Amino acid sequence: MTTDGVPVHCPVCRHEQAYAPPAFPCSCGAPVVPPVAYGAAATPVTERSWADDWVTVRCRACGRAADWPQPEVGCACGAVLRIPVLTEAVSPAGPDLAPPQPPLSAAPPAPRPAPRPAFRPVPVRSARDAVTTAALYLRWLGYADVRDAEPGSGGRAPSGARLTARGVLAHVEPSARPACLRDLECAWLTALTHEVTCVCFALSDFTPEACERAAELGVPLFRIELDGVPVALNGAADELAARGS
Repeated sequence: MTTDGVPVHCPVCRHEQAYAPPAFPCSCGAPVVPPVAYGAAATPVTERSWADDWVTVRCRACGRAADWPQPEVGCACGAVLRIPVLTEAVSPAGPDLAPPQPPLSAAPPAPRPAPRPAFRPVPVRSARDAVTTAALYLRWLGYADVRDAEPGSGGRAPSGARLTARGVLAHVEPSARPACLRDLECAWLTALTHEVTCVCFALSDFTPEACERAAELGVPLFRIELDGVPVALNGAADELAARGS
């Protein structure tokens, strides 16, 4: 076992290995590393759900809390192990210091919008990674509380996955087939019903019919590259990527 990372003990085969959690990009530009619990017991992943696949972590630089992928590691025996994370709130000024308060007599300065940092991709190795990339990109665009869509809020899709956040509904086709016209129109109609923006992502591009219909409806289309970078495929996507939410 190497000395890097924290020791992870597999309860299935009793093998021990070192694990270092990945860093994710906060919207302020600082890296966010989930604080894994040193020495805590890892648990095998047998079923997946939104609550188990994501964990809320607070950025130490700006204090903003956001949902990030739950740290996991694969064991040589084939088990996928979920690593516990400390979710204790952290103040931007440090755990023992309160942030400075402005004088009561002084009016607080008007906030200035911070420039959006460059998107930091995570390589795509599975269908779930493609959905995670779409969620990270929506958060980078400025949509908060991105999560799997629930039934009744656009969760039922002919294929693929749906993500929702305040003001947006996204359809993600993470398979090897191109997203088709039916995928696009179903997502657009659902977004229209809920009066939110419709955005579509695909790992293997879109059919020509879907691209043509998206141009007519003004639906942004993004292709997810294997390096984790969504590429804008039409004018609506270029505009959304430039201005954000």
